[in-house]
Amino acid sequence: MSSTSAIQPPVSAPEKSDKKSGKHLQMFMNLVVLILSVMLIVWISFDTFKNTPFMQNTSYMTFQFWVCVFFMLDFIVGWIYAENRTKFFLHRLVFLLLSVPYLNIINYMGIHLSHDALYFVRFIPLARGALALSIVMGYLSSNAITSLFVSYISIMLLVCYYCSLIFYSREYGVNPEVDTYWTALWWSFMNLSTVGCNISPVTVAGKIVAVILPISGMIIFPLFTVYLTNFVTNTIKKNHSKNSDI
Repeated sequence: MSSTSAIQPPVSAPEKSDKKSGKHLQMFMNLVVLILSVMLIVWISFDTFKNTPFMQNTSYMTFQFWVCVFFMLDFIVGWIYAENRTKFFLHRLVFLLLSVPYLNIINYMGIHLSHDALYFVRFIPLARGALALSIVMGYLSSNAITSLFVSYISIMLLVCYYCSLIFYSREYGVNPEVDTYWTALWWSFMNLSTVGCNISPVTVAGKIVAVILPISGMIIFPLFTVYLTNFVTNTIKKNHSKNSDI
């Protein structure tokens, strides 16, 4: 093997500066995405408890539109600073699809969907926020396993809360077993844990959520085992290394 093939071209100072500034900009964009997602969660929660028709709420529709625009801008910034733009586009395509303001498009084009379908569409930008949360957790943690664990825990809690809102919105007043939001939250957590609950959904949206929650739980909860196994293994290795040094 020739010596020239093994030599890596040095990275210039301007290139290092661009990469560092790009990383800081993407971190800032992801933090803003999280803040906007929290604002959407609060707004959706308030409308759910007040039973406000969100499609007729001009303020919410306008805010949701500009939030989605910022989400798409975040994708573009990440693509610009990516080392491999093709790989970035393919791996983050779902981020772009989740950033599209579908509610505004449906409303503008006059597309008629059921109220259940519209309520599910309303949560699409929040799924984008959940993915942003996993990225931010990856930045904050130096340990890959811990970062993955915290990210999935955060996503699990968000899924539980989102599904409880959907279940409460569609089942309250229809299902006599759902008398308060806390009942819906307890139902959501029990189904996410795959233990199950004695409350049976009666609406289409409630039945869909009842399928989504156990599947999410079966995917996420095994990570507890992986994390605990990794933690115990690392602890044993550290103890052995300390004992050998004595």
